[in-house]
Amino acid sequence: MKKKLLTVIAAIVLGGNCVTQAQNEEEITVTDSDGKEEIIDVPEAMNYEVDSLLNLYYSKTYLQPDNDCNLRDENVSYPKDVYIERLGRLPNVMEMPYNDIVQKFIDRYTGRLRHSVSYMLGASNFYTPIFEEALEAYGLPLELKYLPVIESALNPQATSRVGAAGLWQFMVATGKQYGLEVNSLVDERRDPIKSSYAAAQYLRDLYKIFGDWSLVIAAYNCGPENINKAIHRAGGEADYWKIYPYLPRETRGYVPAFIAANYVMNYYCEHNICPMRTELPAKTDTIIVSKDVHLQQIAEVCGINIDELRTLNPQYRRDIVNGSNKPSIIRMPATATNTFIANEDSIYKYKAETLFTRRSLVEVDNNTGSSVSSKSSTKKKSSARKRRRTRVKRVTIRQGDTLSEIAERNHTTVRKLRQLNGIKGNNIRAGKKIRVR
Repeated sequence: MKKKLLTVIAAIVLGGNCVTQAQNEEEITVTDSDGKEEIIDVPEAMNYEVDSLLNLYYSKTYLQPDNDCNLRDENVSYPKDVYIERLGRLPNVMEMPYNDIVQKFIDRYTGRLRHSVSYMLGASNFYTPIFEEALEAYGLPLELKYLPVIESALNPQATSRVGAAGLWQFMVATGKQYGLEVNSLVDERRDPIKSSYAAAQYLRDLYKIFGDWSLVIAAYNCGPENINKAIHRAGGEADYWKIYPYLPRETRGYVPAFIAANYVMNYYCEHNICPMRTELPAKTDTIIVSKDVHLQQIAEVCGINIDELRTLNPQYRRDIVNGSNKPSIIRMPATATNTFIANEDSIYKYKAETLFTRRSLVEVDNNTGSSVSSKSSTKKKSSARKRRRTRVKRVTIRQGDTLSEIAERNHTTVRKLRQLNGIKGNNIRAGKKIRVR
């Protein structure tokens, strides 16, 4: 499977219902013909502040307002038939029906979220090629590329209230189920490429279960178990708009929000929304490391902006690439890969003792005496016993060895090696013996 980063980056049957905007911007209140109100939660990403989106490294560096766009910054409303006709013209295989709830979400995107839409139209130049490539690989409808619009507002650093993360908002368990590594150092849910392929595989599996795309994206939001419960409560009806009353509050708005996202990402001009101007970043390349390395080591030795390096490698949660655990990929500007290769040894050594503070060997101090003299006496006796128990061990320095590598192989520290052998600095010579304990 080819995985590359491309130059980077309905009619609802509610009988005359009306929809009113709740005072809480995170909710929409639906009132049916009997006057009964239902509250629908707005997808969390629709409440992100545009200022926080524009503060992302790629936004600050590669997105700018389009000063040549002469559209007035105001929304335009159209008759109901216009929205129905426009949704019907979209080149989609997925059903995109219109109703009052869909209209309310369209109004939200084209109204108070219009500047967020401007950002997302610009950011889509980074991410849409990745989404399309993954969806195409699994034979899925390409309109699913707008799912991250409502999931994360195209913010790769997005984290939800319940812990979902990344552009596709994977929970930890689901991410791991689809091959995404998540631990203290790595979170591949934030990797745009890997998470896109995992999302495509998950969507394909959901379609095998439900055979209906509206149910698939609803299940993506609340899980297949909740969709099956809703189908059961609806008497076996396998139609999103029939099981609608039995869905969680946010999922009731999820499919309408998805339809609205498809609408606004295609008809933004008709609502006077100017996409942000995108300058695509320089090409990138990857290197593979089999040793632990800190992004700061690479940035400072290779002369790369640390924020750019973090943006290209969002999966590394604490800037540490755990290459000693397994070979790990690092993405960087293509012009910097030769610099890395030429200075690899220097990169691993640069500020290593400062940046890697986790000890691999410690000595336990069991001294509990109350006076200085008793502590000193105990310490001397303990030291004597240790000297009697400890056997001297020496190893031969191999060609290309560093003190860090020797220390790691022999479960000791660079500082201890220097003390035992009277070494100053890092100069050692192949063929000589060195004491390791």
